[in-house]
Amino acid sequence: MKIVVIGAGAWGTALAISAAAHGEDRSVVLWARDAAQAQAMQAERANSRYLQGVRFPAALAVVHGDVMGHVHAADLVVLGTPMAALREWLGRLKDCAVPVAWLCKGFEAVPPGAPAGAYGLMAHEICQQVAPGLRSGVLSGPSFAAEVARQQPTALVAASQHAQVTEQLVTAFHGGALRVYANSDIVGVEVGGAVKNVLAIATGLCDGLQLGLNARAALVTRGLAEMTRLGVALGARTETFMGLSGLGDLVLTATGDLSRNRKVGLLLAQGRTLEQAVASLGHVAEGVYSARTVLARARLLQVEMPIAETVVDLLDGRITAAQAVEHLMGRDPKPES
Repeated sequence: MKIVVIGAGAWGTALAISAAAHGEDRSVVLWARDAAQAQAMQAERANSRYLQGVRFPAALAVVHGDVMGHVHAADLVVLGTPMAALREWLGRLKDCAVPVAWLCKGFEAVPPGAPAGAYGLMAHEICQQVAPGLRSGVLSGPSFAAEVARQQPTALVAASQHAQVTEQLVTAFHGGALRVYANSDIVGVEVGGAVKNVLAIATGLCDGLQLGLNARAALVTRGLAEMTRLGVALGARTETFMGLSGLGDLVLTATGDLSRNRKVGLLLAQGRTLEQAVASLGHVAEGVYSARTVLARARLLQVEMPIAETVVDLLDGRITAAQAVEHLMGRDPKPES
């Protein structure tokens, strides 16, 4: 089986390592945009920028330049790019004959000058626009790249409306320390992956202000309710949010020390500006970029998301960290469900 992973960031590299470790029947090509980075990784047999101390399996090759020759010979193409680059790549791959899956989580940003009422799209909606004939899906779930690269136990979800796509993803990645579950509810899986990043900023804020474990538990639980409301309004199944891509990914991202989005909340609680917080990460924190689009989509559907709304107000500088907590705790009493 030949797998092409486009994007040599932490997550793309980790999954390329995982797939290549399966055995001699695998050939994995990891494409890097930067030629110098690709040459360094191929020479060192490691991605020291993002995954220090993890060696590449023999079946993993790093390339740069024109990737389409590798794509045409592949059995599966995996896009490890940020959400901002997804539309461009799906357009380039629109005639690809083999399954294509993406790893990014979030909503696309609304471009400047867009008409009133425009809203950000999820990845599968972008694909429907630019590559409607593509057999496509998403690989998601609770996972830190460093742990996957080190072959620590992890469970993921392969979601698609095409059974062939989920089957190919399971074949490519399931085994050893990595379990992959199939799910046909791509809407629910993508909503969970997008919203949990926004909620992780809130829990990082909570932890940074040392509000205690009770407060964190409340935020995670009520955040799950917000996520579910939005997902159901978009056509997802409720039970998806009780699974790996909902509750599982939320718990990991909201509480794990490796979470970039949680780190943003921690830094904001310490008095850092948003620009300082993002600059210190060295990686993309998708929650910062998708928070506004998540909230815009919720408002369009008249879905109440007070935690997400508070996060957006904080990111936009309309309230301070202390005011964000006061805003959430000062809400009027209401039934839990």
